[in-house]
Amino acid sequence: MIHVLIVDDDADAVDSLRALIAGADLSVAIARSLRDARRQIALQQPDLVLLDLQLPDGSGMELFADPQLVANSEVVLVTGHASLETSIQALRLGAADYLLKPIQLGALQGVLSRFMKPAALRAEVDDLQAGLAASGNFGLLWGRAPVMLRVYEQISRVAGTGVSVFISGESGTGKELVAQTVHDLSRRRKQPFLAVNCGAISPNLIESEIFGHEKGSFTGAERQHQGFFERASGGTLFLDEITEMPPELQVKLLRVLESGRFMRVGSTQTLDADVRVIAASNRPLQQAVESGKLREDLLYRLNVFPIELPPLRDRASDVPLLAEHFLAGIGAQEGAPKRFTPQALARLAAYRWPGNVRELRNAVQRAYVMASDADIDAQWLPGEAAPSGGADAGAAELVSLPIGSSMAEMERALILATLRHYNHHKERAAAVLGISLKTLYNRLKEYAADGGR
Repeated sequence: MIHVLIVDDDADAVDSLRALIAGADLSVAIARSLRDARRQIALQQPDLVLLDLQLPDGSGMELFADPQLVANSEVVLVTGHASLETSIQALRLGAADYLLKPIQLGALQGVLSRFMKPAALRAEVDDLQAGLAASGNFGLLWGRAPVMLRVYEQISRVAGTGVSVFISGESGTGKELVAQTVHDLSRRRKQPFLAVNCGAISPNLIESEIFGHEKGSFTGAERQHQGFFERASGGTLFLDEITEMPPELQVKLLRVLESGRFMRVGSTQTLDADVRVIAASNRPLQQAVESGKLREDLLYRLNVFPIELPPLRDRASDVPLLAEHFLAGIGAQEGAPKRFTPQALARLAAYRWPGNVRELRNAVQRAYVMASDADIDAQWLPGEAAPSGGADAGAAELVSLPIGSSMAEMERALILATLRHYNHHKERAAAVLGISLKTLYNRLKEYAADGGR
C-alpha cells in the first residue's frame, strides 16, 4: 500500500485532497507544518509527499534538506503559483511534479497513476549507463564523445521530474530522440509520446491540431476533433520547431502552460492539460526572440531546463559508431548484412556532415543500396568536394549588410546567399544552414510574399 503524506496548513485544501484520494488504496497522514512533517516522516517513511510551499513555520522547500526524504519519496509540490523560479528550485532539490490549486481530480489521479519511487528511476539510469559502456548507446541515443556524455547526464537529471525541457541544436542532430529518451525514463512512459513538427502544419490549421475543435466550429469542421493535448494526455507532447508556431498561438500555449487548462476551438468548456511539454528549435534562441519568431515570455516558460545537442562535427569520434549502428540496422531489416572497408570508415570520419546524424544515416542507407557486394567502400560515400554547376560554385559568397540591419534581414541574406552558392540545391542549402527543408521552404515563401527573389 502506498503511504501518502499531505503537508499543508490549509484545512480546506487538506480535506479536498483527502476526499479526492479516499477511493484509492492508499494510507494517508497529515502534517500542517514543517515540524509536523518531520515527525510524520520519522514515524513512517512516505512513498509520496504532497507538499505545499507556504507553511506556518517556513517554506516547504526546506524538507528537501532531508536526504532520506529525497532518496526514498516522490515529492509533488502543491502550489497556486508555479513560477519559473519555483520550477528551477524544485528541479534542483528533487521535486517530481506540480499540482496547481485548486486541485482537479484528474490531475491528482494522473500523479497517482505515475507514482514511482526515486530508487527505481535511479536503477534504470544505472542500467543505461552500463549499456553505454558496453555498446555505446544511452536509450535511443548513440555516442561516447564527452559532449554526449554531458547530454546523457542532463537527461538522467531531468527525466524523473515534471519540468519543461527545451532542446536546441542544428537540424538533424537528434532532438526528437532526446525528447523520446526523456519520456522513456520519466514517470509518464506508459502514456503517449506525441511528436509534432510545428513547421509542417498549415498556420490555418495549427490551433485546431494542437487544441482540437468542436463540430461546426468553422467551415469544414464536420465532427469533433481531439487535438494533440488530448491525444497526449498523461504523457509527453514534443513541439519541434516551436519558432514556426504563429505568435498568436504562442500566446495561447503560454496560457495553457501557466493554467494547466485549455479549450477546444469553438468550445466554452475547459479541459485539463495533463501533459509534459518538451520543445525544440534549430534556431539560436536569442536570435529567435529578437526576430519575433519566439515570444520571450514563452521561452522563459519552456526553457526551465535547457539541453543543447551538439552537431556531429563536434563529436567526430562518434561517426564510426553511428555508421556501424545504422548499417547493422539496415542489414538486419534487409536480411543481408554488409560491412565498411577501412577506407570507407576513414572517409566517413573525415567528412564534416553539415546535415548531422540525419545526413549520416541517409548516406549509410544509400551506400548500402549502391554497394554491389558485402563490402562498402568509399566510392558511394560523401566527400568534401566543392559544389558544382554554377558560376558561384568555386568560392563562397561574402554576405555584407549595413550596421543596424535586423536579425531577420541578416537571416534572409544568409539563406539566399547560401542557396545561390549551392546552385539552388535546397536540400544541401538546408543542411549547411542547420534548418529543416520544410523551414527553408517556409522562409522562401515568406520572402516571395514580400517581393523577394
